[in-house]
Amino acid sequence: MAATLQGIKQRFGIIGKSPLLNRALNTAQRVSSTDLSVLIQGESGVGKEVFSRIIHDLSPRKHNKFIAINTGAIPEGTINSELFGHEKGAFTGATSDRKGYFETVNGGTIFLDEIGEMPMDTQAYLLRILESGEFIKVGSSKMLRTDIRVIAATNVDLVTKIKEGKFREDLYYRLNTVPIKVPSLKERREDIYMLMRKFSVDFAEKYNTDSIKLSEEARLAFEKYTWPGNVRELRNVVEQLSVLSEEKAISLQDLISIVPTIFDTNLPARAKSRSSEQTFEEREILYKFLFEMKNDLNDVKSLVYELIRSNDLDMPDMGSFNKISPNLTSYPSEMERKVVDNFQDYERDRATHERPIIITKGEQEDYQKAEEVIESLSLEEMEKEYIKKALKKYRGRRKDAADELGISERTLYRKINQYKIEE
Repeated sequence: MAATLQGIKQRFGIIGKSPLLNRALNTAQRVSSTDLSVLIQGESGVGKEVFSRIIHDLSPRKHNKFIAINTGAIPEGTINSELFGHEKGAFTGATSDRKGYFETVNGGTIFLDEIGEMPMDTQAYLLRILESGEFIKVGSSKMLRTDIRVIAATNVDLVTKIKEGKFREDLYYRLNTVPIKVPSLKERREDIYMLMRKFSVDFAEKYNTDSIKLSEEARLAFEKYTWPGNVRELRNVVEQLSVLSEEKAISLQDLISIVPTIFDTNLPARAKSRSSEQTFEEREILYKFLFEMKNDLNDVKSLVYELIRSNDLDMPDMGSFNKISPNLTSYPSEMERKVVDNFQDYERDRATHERPIIITKGEQEDYQKAEEVIESLSLEEMEKEYIKKALKKYRGRRKDAADELGISERTLYRKINQYKIEE
């Protein structure tokens, strides 16, 4: 079976060794010898039409016609005429009889792509063909018959379409006799580099130049990218690199300059799984934020204890204080030592002075003029602000800013794009 699958891959130019890809090819091979209807599911750009060609070319109908139709690209007012034909005078502009695809491809295979976009009335006509092989031309009352195999494809969830009342449930089950799920590139990451090498060789021959090669970092970026456009997008990116790059050894910086979206996640939220390198680098930034917050907190403590000492307020003993901040004396920074010294000065003063706090009228007015500022506690906002400060400090020099932040220049570049920071 493995040799047969390898032969299919070579014949139809399919690159990959993913188990999900092999399973889909195995299903297509098994169903090709029958006349069963097939529903091919998969994201845009995964190669659903290639699978329809495999099924037709390996079937007993391989010597008859094959036609691929994008039903979503045909206007709703003319799709019935295109598929089933029309009689002369059936509508304005129908100056002669016309045969539809189901009549001209009789005995062959018809591939209906984007079947989820097909109008409801056309779905009823298609269901009748699948059940009995009968159809009627637009403007005619004569019943015609056709012997045709239907392969449909969709990149949307037809079950959701059914719930929304936009797709017939009976047609769905009639088409879905044999489902084939074509995996996306993010489901077969082990094939990404193989496809890139194949495309680079093809474009080198096309443009009479050397094929491009990726550095380790550029290859990692290729394999981690989500590729929402799948194989079609990958092919376009390789062609861009083949044409636009001056050096054929593509570094990560070369890749970013030509394809700046290579680090985009295309997700509405933070990705659940990320590389350990990225997680570590972002954790470093978070630690720096927390360290800055700790310093700010120490400043506040110092201010509070100075105010307490100056106004002779009651203060809990040192043991209670250590319970609140157990690590204060464990890592005595300069600011923390000041806090402890201030506190000890207060303890000595309190032994000889028992005065209530006194706030003058002028000081009271100053307190009333104070405005409470609520800072954003979002880590992403803090991270963005910290990067802005680093870039401003070094006047846009990314390398120096990255060293200051304790992250790589590549991570800094990705963060600048992610937060859309203007330099």
